[in-house]
Amino acid sequence: MISLTSARWCVLLAAFLWSTSGAFTKVLRENTGWGLNEPTIDPLTIAFWRVVFAACVFLPTVRPSEWRFRPALWLTGLAFALMNVLFISAMALGSSANTILLQYTAPMWVYMICVGILRESAERRGTVTLLIGLTGIGILLVGGWTGGQLPALALAAGSGFTYALVMIGLRVQRGASSRWLTAFNHLLAAVILLPIVWRHPLPSWPQFAVLFVYGTVQMSLPYLLLAVGLRRLSPQEVGTLTLFEPVLNPFWAYLASPATETPTAWTLAGGACIVGALIYRYWPLNSRTP
Repeated sequence: MISLTSARWCVLLAAFLWSTSGAFTKVLRENTGWGLNEPTIDPLTIAFWRVVFAACVFLPTVRPSEWRFRPALWLTGLAFALMNVLFISAMALGSSANTILLQYTAPMWVYMICVGILRESAERRGTVTLLIGLTGIGILLVGGWTGGQLPALALAAGSGFTYALVMIGLRVQRGASSRWLTAFNHLLAAVILLPIVWRHPLPSWPQFAVLFVYGTVQMSLPYLLLAVGLRRLSPQEVGTLTLFEPVLNPFWAYLASPATETPTAWTLAGGACIVGALIYRYWPLNSRTP
């Protein structure tokens, strides 16, 4: 059993690696001086190879005895595939900061679905988080309206909602192997995208190298680190520690492409609401919240 300190470092490293998604996408799509945006690579191709390489990492770790094909597995896999497409498309077409902030609204959508559809009891902390988070979403949408970013923001909001569906699906299947669920989600996402990208031009070898690191180091390794951290840490503490991702993601994207990734005042204001709401939601309390 690892120590608490080691578990926290695992989660922080996972958040750090996840936060580089914007930089990877911008390097592949923008003229950052590396020449990796030529030939032009579309968002769906990035989304496809990202999950292909991630699946290649996870599949060998799954034992045949862990395979379980249930309806919830397929529904979760479909939600994950859609989330992957929406997230990468929003990241490629719009601001990385807006995309990652709107994807992190997933816990708020989960709360709305659980209370409004699944009829679970509401609690004050979740309701306050939702109201603050919705304020942040509204600010981002107003900024997107004035800045011509509404299509990208809509994709990003969709990625947050589908991420919430993935979270609910994983919650329903919490008795299944996490390795199997993760491998299946990535594999199904690749299978669904294959007919679409089949006729697309193949990336160049340097682009393939970036996509390999994108899928394995940025996407797969953090899941493994998170699994290690969850052996010692509560979900609330893990939720707090992973908030480093939406804070760091815009920074790396800005370093990769400062011309397109300078945060606007709308992004800073909306992001402050969303991150603040999540901190309020996940920050451990010593006393019971009424």
